[in-house]
Amino acid sequence: MQKITFPTDFIWGVAASAYQIEGAWNEDGKGVSIWDTFVHTPGKIVNGETGDVAVDHYHRYKEDVALMAELGLRHYRFSTAWTRMLPDGTGTVNPKGFAFYDRLIDTLLKHKIEPYLCLFHWDLPQALQDKGGWPKRETAYAFAEYARLVTKHFGDRLNAIFTHNEPWVSAFVGHFLGDHAPGQKDLGAALRAQHHILLSHGLAAEAIRAEARRPIKIGITLNLTPVYPASDSKRDLEAATRVDAIMNRIVLDPLLKGTTPMQEFALVKPFIRGLIQPGDLEKIRSLDLLGVNYYSRAVMKHSNKIPVVNVEQVHPEGNEYSGMWEIFPEGLYALLTRIHKDYLSPLPAGEGPGVRAPDLLITENGVPVPDGLDFDGRVRDERRIRYLKNHLYQAWRAMQDGVPLKGYFHWSFMDNFEWSLGYGQRFGLVYVDYATQKRTVKDSGRWFAEVIRANGFEYSHE
Repeated sequence: MQKITFPTDFIWGVAASAYQIEGAWNEDGKGVSIWDTFVHTPGKIVNGETGDVAVDHYHRYKEDVALMAELGLRHYRFSTAWTRMLPDGTGTVNPKGFAFYDRLIDTLLKHKIEPYLCLFHWDLPQALQDKGGWPKRETAYAFAEYARLVTKHFGDRLNAIFTHNEPWVSAFVGHFLGDHAPGQKDLGAALRAQHHILLSHGLAAEAIRAEARRPIKIGITLNLTPVYPASDSKRDLEAATRVDAIMNRIVLDPLLKGTTPMQEFALVKPFIRGLIQPGDLEKIRSLDLLGVNYYSRAVMKHSNKIPVVNVEQVHPEGNEYSGMWEIFPEGLYALLTRIHKDYLSPLPAGEGPGVRAPDLLITENGVPVPDGLDFDGRVRDERRIRYLKNHLYQAWRAMQDGVPLKGYFHWSFMDNFEWSLGYGQRFGLVYVDYATQKRTVKDSGRWFAEVIRANGFEYSHE
């Protein structure tokens, strides 16, 4: 056994998102989001399930925050629902929406839990979608105004604001693959959405800094995936390089280098003509916190299955799989060391976003396994504990090799609505009986609480 110990100031937290937990989808003046529309469209979600109620966090937030405090959690990354505060995305504000997040933030602070607010976790106001959504540049400016209002109302109690969660998913899964809201299958729309979401990050960063009356670190969280070739063949190596560009570099390069790989693909150029305007990339490069969301790797081979990039994903035999992905802890080490080597360490010394390297955090990491209550009311989720041990070890290993990782947020605190997959995939440290909304801390939740208390754990290399 090896004792794994983290720095004394290491940040331990959990994460969640508004649509996945809040419910109350049409209460107290909340407007309709694209996810409200999407889930109510037949055939879009497994079993026709919706987030209308989810885990009813809107009404049970006090109970949920008290449970976080009981487990010793001191940091909570959550998202706000844009339509709860601005029902149409712009214009008239909804005081009851602001009041809910006032109560949530104050309750967190009362329990000595630091709020890490994320402005956007995929639930674009339907009114803005009706005007063109993220493929339209105007949406980026609407987002900046939303960011300003949130900062004006809550900035006195926040040390950090994340602008977006996983821009790539919003853009490509929502606009190219069509599996998420708004359900489009249009490469041009996806590329435009990708750029405008990143542009909105830069515009929002400006708005937050202008409105803030105290220092607030501004961040973004990215779904990043280390890409491996299926073989050593030239075509498979090139396939892996293309996927890395379209999944990882397409977000990392603009945010940390002020460049973009979009122009590298001949087939893409017609779709982005006139898209990137002078000054856009400089504006996007504005970052104090870089959040890494890691779940699995991608193993790719050359194929015509996915057009434009001409690749196909391979699922290697012999490894363990969750309900959604291959479990590959070593990918986290590879990802963190690559980010540090290629993006953070080359940044020159200095002050100000875009000059110095942002603080690096793991903002999501977790596993969906089919948890259930045993006869004695306990949830013995040994697979999740093993997953946590192996991934935290790889994070620690990266730190030993010089990666300045500042913290780890587990996804997620509670079981919740897993987007197009409905309620079948459970990620939580806390089990939720969806029929009764009863919360039960899983064995993994107790284990994670002990990790936080001890600031480390015993690790076996078997």
